[in-house]
Amino acid sequence: MSKNLQIATVGGGCFWCTEAVFQEVKGVEKVVSGYAGGNVPGRPTYREICSGLTGAAEVVQITFDASLLSYETILVIFMTTHDPTTLNRQGADRGTQYRSVIFHHDAVQQKIAKQVVTELQAYFEAPIVTEISDAPVFYEAEKEHQDFYKNNNGQGYCTYVIEPKLAKLRKLHADLLK
Repeated sequence: MSKNLQIATVGGGCFWCTEAVFQEVKGVEKVVSGYAGGNVPGRPTYREICSGLTGAAEVVQITFDASLLSYETILVIFMTTHDPTTLNRQGADRGTQYRSVIFHHDAVQQKIAKQVVTELQAYFEAPIVTEISDAPVFYEAEKEHQDFYKNNNGQGYCTYVIEPKLAKLRKLHADLLK
């Protein structure tokens, strides 16, 4: 059976969390942490992104097999494993670099993104503030940010921030796990 590989680019706060979530999902081939959506020229660095001055968001680029996992399902997982109702913030992480964003790669993805956000609004008390925009240039983050949870799962941030998101994934989407 041949694979139907597609790309999804989303940001839900710190990319370490979003990366860890999607690494556990069936049909996901690869997850790369990076930066997108900025307004400064050239490849940004983690330090520049953390300043909040670049306009870029921490995102992950997900390569998935669309014959096993739909783009819609990717977005449902994304929207239900972070808080899409807080503007420019996830937990203690604050700034535009931590915004909730879906960067669509074509008109079909754009339509699906708008549909998923509209349908999921009923499950949230506050309005969803997730940005839906054309996919800009994606810049892969530095090596130390790739596979962060896998390489640092004993660290406090992983225990207190990432693991609750993974628990939510396992509870809400157990049938989609590898």
